[in-house]
Amino acid sequence: MESTESSYMSSPEAVRNRSPPPPKSPTSENAEKPAYIRFLVSNAAAGSVIGKGGSTITEFQSKSGARIQLSRSHEFYPGTSDRIIMVSGAIDDILKAMELILAKLLNELNIKDNDDDEPRTKVRLIVSNSSCGSIIGKGGATIKSFIDGSQAGIKISPQDNNFYGLNDRLVTVTGTLDEQLRAIDLILLKLCEDPHYSQAMHAPFSYAATYNSMGYVPNGAGAKFPNHKEDHSNSVTIGVSDELIGLVLGRGGRNIMKISQVSGAMIKISDRDDFMSGTTDRKVTIRGSQRAIRQAESMIMQVVENATERVD
Repeated sequence: MESTESSYMSSPEAVRNRSPPPPKSPTSENAEKPAYIRFLVSNAAAGSVIGKGGSTITEFQSKSGARIQLSRSHEFYPGTSDRIIMVSGAIDDILKAMELILAKLLNELNIKDNDDDEPRTKVRLIVSNSSCGSIIGKGGATIKSFIDGSQAGIKISPQDNNFYGLNDRLVTVTGTLDEQLRAIDLILLKLCEDPHYSQAMHAPFSYAATYNSMGYVPNGAGAKFPNHKEDHSNSVTIGVSDELIGLVLGRGGRNIMKISQVSGAMIKISDRDDFMSGTTDRKVTIRGSQRAIRQAESMIMQVVENATERVD
């Protein structure tokens, strides 16, 4: 998804040639407002943040005063194999927690540079599409001021229409740890002014009801095809006749969204002409717990069986 990101970014060379600005002093009103931030980490990095028996995450919560939550090991951001970390609390507490987490992840990377420059890394924040406008500002003025104020590179991805029900975008912040924290501070303060941001604070941060919408076929009916299955860790890919995919999706995606919500699984349908090997069956990939996968698979196959019985 990063390859399609917009070009709101400052170059590392330009950043290094600028002198650091004075730290921004947030208003006490905004600093005390309940806030949250979500960002992506690899599964391995998530384990590092949790620590043995939850010791690291407990320590970070105690030191920062913020609450730190992680999506489960099989719950990924759509289109990635990355888990979601959510940090909530007062902005100052969130920044303390982010510093602890990012410093831990930086230490795990064990980066050794040949010069005295601090390593520049990326952190991908998740921001709702409705709130991205406030970060960009009129003509990009706000995001440019954030780049100047933090010295970090900031890129906002376009909305990904490949996943039905996905209303979030990725904001990639590139820089040293200090630069990233300054950028996150500026972004959080701006988000706190947006009513859409506060309304979404208590929404679940898993993506069980999203699915790939590029494979929609409006007229699902036709012949039976043998169903094939490929097993993966925490996921199963089954084959469904190309002619029947439309029925599995339902009008406006209602059927598959209901299956996702009832089962708790995330379901992705392959693009047109992307078939199971040696067949004309479309790939339906189901991710989640074994129980969620079994339930979703059973519900999908019930739709297929009902359709083929009508044809027979």
